[in-house]
Amino acid sequence: MSKQYVLVQGAQCKCQFGDGPDKLKVLSHSKFYASDQNAADKLIATSMELGGATFEANTFGQCKLQPTGSSFKPCQIVVMQWDGFYKDVELGNGGKILTDKSKAICPIAGSPCISVIQHGQSTEGSVSGNNDNKEVENQLNPLSETEEQNSSEIKQVKFT
Repeated sequence: MSKQYVLVQGAQCKCQFGDGPDKLKVLSHSKFYASDQNAADKLIATSMELGGATFEANTFGQCKLQPTGSSFKPCQIVVMQWDGFYKDVELGNGGKILTDKSKAICPIAGSPCISVIQHGQSTEGSVSGNNDNKEVENQLNPLSETEEQNSSEIKQVKFT
């Protein structure tokens, strides 16, 4: 099974019938978090993110399924249902966790046409201090430079 990532507040989604992406807003709860050092900004998205206010701009641009002569009507996002959520966990709001493989159904298309571009999580490195244990650091990352390696003396190692 391939890796899946939990969707969080700010995940970018797109509609196959729209012009551009929009960012997901988590409105179904305010207490389940994922990822990032400042997790308060990263609420977990669930299958309960339904209705018309689930995205920041609430539009994917022009909807190719709604022609108006020489143009198209603007998209007004309404999520009816989510497919492809993580079924093994149910959060306190009754929702299942959405993943980067999840898709949403809109009433105009009637099929799962809204997909995930980016899950919204980000990796953060730690701040390195001067009290690092160089021996441990070299064991974890043998390619890192230590004070010994910075000296002009080069040691050769013979493998037998």
